[in-house]
Amino acid sequence: MADLLLIDDEASIRHAFQKAFRDADLRVRTATTAAEGLKEFTTNRPDVVLLDFHLPDSKGLTLFEDLKRIDSRVPVILITGHGTSELAIEAMKLGVFEYLLKPLELQELRRIVRQAVESSRLMRTPTLLGDETSSTTEGDILHGRCNAMQEVYKSIGRVACQNVTVLVLGESGTGKELVARAIYQHSQRNQKPFLAINCAAIPEDLLESELFGNEKGAFTGADKQRIGKFEQCDGGTIFLDEIGDMPLSTQAKILRLLQDQTFQRVGGSEVVTTDVRIIAATNANLDRLVQAGKFRRDLFYRLNVFTIMLPPLRDRGDDIATLVEYYRAKIGKELGKRDVQVTDGAFERLTNYRWPGNVRELQSVLKQAILKMNGSVLLPDFLPSHVGADRENTSPEPGKEAVFAWEQFVTDRLVEGSENLHQEAIDLIEKYVITRVLNHVEGNRVKAAKILGITRTSLRHKLRNLGLQIEKTVWADDGQDEQ
Repeated sequence: MADLLLIDDEASIRHAFQKAFRDADLRVRTATTAAEGLKEFTTNRPDVVLLDFHLPDSKGLTLFEDLKRIDSRVPVILITGHGTSELAIEAMKLGVFEYLLKPLELQELRRIVRQAVESSRLMRTPTLLGDETSSTTEGDILHGRCNAMQEVYKSIGRVACQNVTVLVLGESGTGKELVARAIYQHSQRNQKPFLAINCAAIPEDLLESELFGNEKGAFTGADKQRIGKFEQCDGGTIFLDEIGDMPLSTQAKILRLLQDQTFQRVGGSEVVTTDVRIIAATNANLDRLVQAGKFRRDLFYRLNVFTIMLPPLRDRGDDIATLVEYYRAKIGKELGKRDVQVTDGAFERLTNYRWPGNVRELQSVLKQAILKMNGSVLLPDFLPSHVGADRENTSPEPGKEAVFAWEQFVTDRLVEGSENLHQEAIDLIEKYVITRVLNHVEGNRVKAAKILGITRTSLRHKLRNLGLQIEKTVWADDGQDEQ
């Protein structure tokens, strides 16, 4: 349960907040003066603060700066009944999470509080790696012991304290946000804000304003100056998820910011200076987007200073079994079913499934199954029908293995609602062919590149993008182990 601290001297406002969030998963604490609020903040560090600008013993921004010096990661929402545009601008420049005028609109208030709670969680919930975790661990996990995940942990350790841009690549559901948070939490900026922006979730015409702010009158509906996330997050870290979906016009401004940490608000001429570290992520193939003219080549080079590739769950071997055990206990505890037991049949279906939705899909499937359980035993019947179906009661005719694998691949992706099936199929073919050739030449990259008709540099880049590693054996996701 999250803690919200309301600092306001009006009894009616305090009562209204208690009532508004009574049924939410939120504990509301209150204070009537700046001194009380400062003491409460120091003693019981809240997740979010709602701060009245006019207090009997202080002005809101003075108290805000005191709170910020103690812990700048706690989002503060400033509220007042006597607001001016100058106050709003100054507050946002100082790093206030949001600025609201009384009387407060309940639905808008709840939305902003939810956003602030989530922002606080991203900064303050520990992201644990590998062997740090257990079924009783509090925090979000990036779990796994396979070689590919060990490389991910090493990469996080190498880059966290370096003030460089990081590009995190991987399919949807592999844990890219967890990697970004782990880098932030182990960095020298971990006492400053961390903001996550999903570039695909914000309409194109609003994304640039969200990131860089805008001047009054910059576009229809811009009735006041707005401070963007890069200005608001000065000194901190911004995670740009799904950066492959960013419009070209916004990409140009991101490039300038990466080059010299300056930008201009939409519709403005003032050059604003900031100090923000960017961690970007995408499940798209940026190389192909560059070739198609949909992503700036110069921005790709700027982002690609240090790349971390997250492997898909289906390529992580015994990690699937480990994650099933972990989430079985964790989700069971959350749902009040502490002794969930997975039968051998259900366990086999879970570990044999391809998991096109990766760890996120695994969590969803287990939660659905545990909710449907009668008693404490998870039977195969409680799993969604498509999970493991490809390995049950199916016997492809001799010589039909490749056709069978493709049919199942397409079926899986259609069930999961893929919107990029053509590219996914091309990637799968490429992985299959490269793997077979490398096995044929026993891992010799020079010979493999010659057979494939590409340069050694291109081969090395494809190996990284496809998550392939050359050991004694090369493994590919074609449904069979290549020996």
